[in-house]
Amino acid sequence: MSVIPDHLLNRTFEPRSHRYSESDTMLYALGCGLGADPQSAGQLRYVYEGVRGGLCALPTLANILGYQGFWADQPDTGIAWRKLVHAEQKIELQRPLPASGHVIGASRVVGLHDKGPDKGALMLQDRTITDAASGDLLATVTQTTMLRGDGGFGAAYGASHGLAPLPAHHLPNRTPDAVCELSTLPQAALLYRLNGDRNPLHADPAVAREAGFSRPILHGLATMGVALHAVLRALLGYDSSAVRGMRVRFTAPVLPGDTLRTDAWRDGNLISLRTTAVERDVMVLSAGRIDLSD
Repeated sequence: MSVIPDHLLNRTFEPRSHRYSESDTMLYALGCGLGADPQSAGQLRYVYEGVRGGLCALPTLANILGYQGFWADQPDTGIAWRKLVHAEQKIELQRPLPASGHVIGASRVVGLHDKGPDKGALMLQDRTITDAASGDLLATVTQTTMLRGDGGFGAAYGASHGLAPLPAHHLPNRTPDAVCELSTLPQAALLYRLNGDRNPLHADPAVAREAGFSRPILHGLATMGVALHAVLRALLGYDSSAVRGMRVRFTAPVLPGDTLRTDAWRDGNLISLRTTAVERDVMVLSAGRIDLSD
């Protein structure tokens, strides 16, 4: 079966009722590398419930709240799921996320963009996250996935349906204001997948080889979390209360165990960033930005 655009665009996703605890919030932060220095008071704010003022949730926790789980391998999608890779992720927050709660995630496919028979296609999805009790919007998550094995279904002027991919955020043309290197664990992907993304690409060596990788790769969203950690450490004193949005493009996979160097520039309430896997000298995140409240 091949991708049928109208089917994907009209595919129904049941709203996801998601109750999460402080333990879930801490597990997520640990999966992004927080707590690597257990003596750091800043890191403990995200991984220890006993800190003064209470546990804080990383803003990128929004990426897993109300998440449907990995669904592209379902027979009705027609997606060559072993070949898909995460291309871009964006989150928008109305306010800091609570460290525990009950939320509803509503997901949909909003766009498909054919790049050609040999070039694959882009699939755009969004998810709203609302408080289950009040109905208040907490966050919006927008995801772009590269379907490397699914191009050629036909598109007028490069976009057959829905929204066009966002233009890239341009990084400043000057020396970074801050540089931060953080190590990832060899078992980082096995740890991060416990947050709900059970795509075997991140755990099964055979599946990874079928997808064209030498070994299981780290989730792009884990890399995004590590980059946020770097910015919190280097520019924000581990205070994430002003973060209202983050957007990154995934340019190359991270191998668990890589050291990640994040270059960051601050211009008022905008922080620009890029991340490189140091040992392999490969840029893994580009065109990144974090938006802060006033």
